This record gives sequence, structure tokens and C-alpha cells, in this order.
Amino acid sequence: MRVLHRALVVAPLILVALASWEAGAQQTPAPAPRRDTVVAIAAPRTPLPAEQASADVSRFSFIVYGDTRGRRDGVDPQYEHSLIVDAMLRTIARSRSGPEPVRFVLQSGDAVVNGRNAAEWNVSFVGLVNRLTTEGGVPYFLAPGNHDVTSSDDLASPGRAEGLRNYLAAMAQLIPPDGATRRLSGYPTYAFGFGNTFVLAIDSNIADDSVQFAWARGQLEGLDRRRYTHIAAFFHHPPFSSGPHGGSRVERPTQQVRDRWMPLFRAHGVDLVFTGHEHLFEHWVERWKGNDGRWRRMDQVVTGGGGAPLYPYMGEPDLSAYLRAGIADSVRVQHLVKPGVWNGDNAYHFLVVHVDGARVWQEVVGVDWGAQYAPYRSNRATLGDTVVPPRD
Repeated sequence: MRVLHRALVVAPLILVALASWEAGAQQTPAPAPRRDTVVAIAAPRTPLPAEQASADVSRFSFIVYGDTRGRRDGVDPQYEHSLIVDAMLRTIARSRSGPEPVRFVLQSGDAVVNGRNAAEWNVSFVGLVNRLTTEGGVPYFLAPGNHDVTSSDDLASPGRAEGLRNYLAAMAQLIPPDGATRRLSGYPTYAFGFGNTFVLAIDSNIADDSVQFAWARGQLEGLDRRRYTHIAAFFHHPPFSSGPHGGSRVERPTQQVRDRWMPLFRAHGVDLVFTGHEHLFEHWVERWKGNDGRWRRMDQVVTGGGGAPLYPYMGEPDLSAYLRAGIADSVRVQHLVKPGVWNGDNAYHFLVVHVDGARVWQEVVGVDWGAQYAPYRSNRATLGDTVVPPRD
């Protein structure tokens, strides 16, 4: 009887323990993402419409910036980048009630220090960009930098393959999928059209790749220029720059961009080029004569102030060979705005590019201690040969 009594007492205790364990198991939070698997950035709350659906849009704005990699990537969220994101969200919110709402964000590369390390994407970058796509609600487009996919131009390079896999995982819900008309399958190379503006993203780490070049040329050749008044290209390596990656130094991707891509851009009337790589702000203008004898203009803006350590001015690049190569087009290049000679002269910043029909102009928005940054003696400038409206 004593044994039976003990069994009757213990059995309910076991049942209580099991019930408690099951309840605890149900309340246990989902495990954190594996640090070796990059989490996809959240899809935008307000995605771009189908390309044809926006054909009548001619007034809007978009944000451009680059080089967000931070000092503690993989350990903490990117602090300087977080200041940029805060300011962008304020800009996006203000624009909603105006005539030129921000419709998307372009980032020209170097999201993290080492794109092969999944933890750097997950811990330091993805959460910040999620704020732009969810709180801000806008689509986000990233072109790969050398820190993201390495600087190798060998498509079979293990390091490049690892970085590219992480990049594609992060961007899985943001760029056109493999097989889409506006995506080069297997590459981080894509395009999209919104309103009167067509946007092309290329991987300048492999600027000499013939498959990528042929695909981009086909995209440009097939455009309806009656609709697309503006063509913007964004990528990492600038064709001209005056920071530590430029000046007297000509890196391989830069030379390839000059030799292959700039003639292509001229041939198809690309009028806006946005790059990074140099952690500073500068503005170049290229003019040339088209086949009709009219002078054309292409604005090339280096905007690498997204959070990486700032760079100073190091000297002018030697463009004599580039100008000789473009003599048939009467190519002229003007360095409209130079960066400061000290690191602290060059602020963390982003651009707000305003499109109003044929007219395009930009604001350079400095953040934190650079809030008063005015590279044009103001923070506004024309892109193309039109007049910028006065400050409100």
C-alpha cells in the first residue's frame, strides 16, 4: 500500500513537470539566424510598380549614397551608417507630402568590410537597411563593391563566389530575380525603370567581363527613349576621382570603366553616373558632341560618405589618355567640385536627386557634425544644363 501511495503522489508531479516543460518549450524564442547564413533584407513596404505602370510619372526623387562599411562590422551595427539612416528616414517622411516623394534608394557598394563574413551583413548592415525598407517603406538597391565580393575579376575565384553568395542572399527580396528581363542571371547586375528614368546597376569589380557588358549594352539599346528622358548608372569604382584610389593612381576597374563603359554611356546618352569607392564627395562633368553635333552632358558624382572612414583630396588624375581616346566625340571633362584636403573637410552625407520632367537637381545632405556641409557654397546643384530652384 505504501508503494502504491507513493506512485499516486509522484505521477501527478510528473504530469505537472511535463506540462510545465511543454509550456516552456512553446514560449522559447526562435533560434537566432545562423551567423554563417546571411539574412535577406526585408522587402519594401511600398515596392516599385510594374515598369509600365509608372510610365506617366515624371516628378519624384531618389536617394543615392555609398560606402557604409564600419569600424566594428560583425560586432555592432554600423554607427555612422545609422546616423545616415536616421537622416534618410526624416527626408523620406518629409517628402511624402511634397511633389517629389522619395521612391527608392541606391547604394554604390562596400556595404560591409568583408562581404565573405555573413556575420558582418547580419549584425552590422541588414538591420539598418530594414529600417529603410519597412519604416521608410522604400525599395533599396545595392551595387557590389570590392569589400562585398572582393576585387577579383575571376568569376571562379572562391573568395568572390563566397562574397557574391552573401550579397545575393541579402538582396534576395530587393533586386529582380534570375530569369527576369531586367536581371543578368547569376550576376549582381540588373536594371529597372521608374517614371521617366531608367537605372542600371553593374558590378565594376568585373568591368571587363564581356557577358555583363553585352547584357548592359542590350538593355540600353532596347530602351524607349521617348519615355526614358534620363538614364542613371550606378556602380562602385569611379571613372575619375581625386582621393587615395584616384589622383595619380589608376586602378584596374577604373581603367576598364574608362575604356569600355564611358564610351558606351556616351553612345546611349547616359546622363547620370553615381559611384563611391572614395569616401568623400566630388562632382565631375563630362561633355561631348553627339552624332547630331549637339553638345551633351554626363554628371558623374562620387558619393562615398555613407559611414566608412573619410578620405581627403590627394590630387588630380591624369586624363590625357582618356581625352585622346575620346577625341572623335570632342570629350571634355570638368572637375566641378573637389573634396577637401583634410579628412574632416569631407562630411558623411547622402544625395537626394530630384527629377522634374527634363530637369534634374540634387541636394547633398550632410549628417552629424557635417550637417552644414555645402560643397557648392550651398548644398544644391544642377545635374544637366537646367536651372536649380532657389532654397525654400
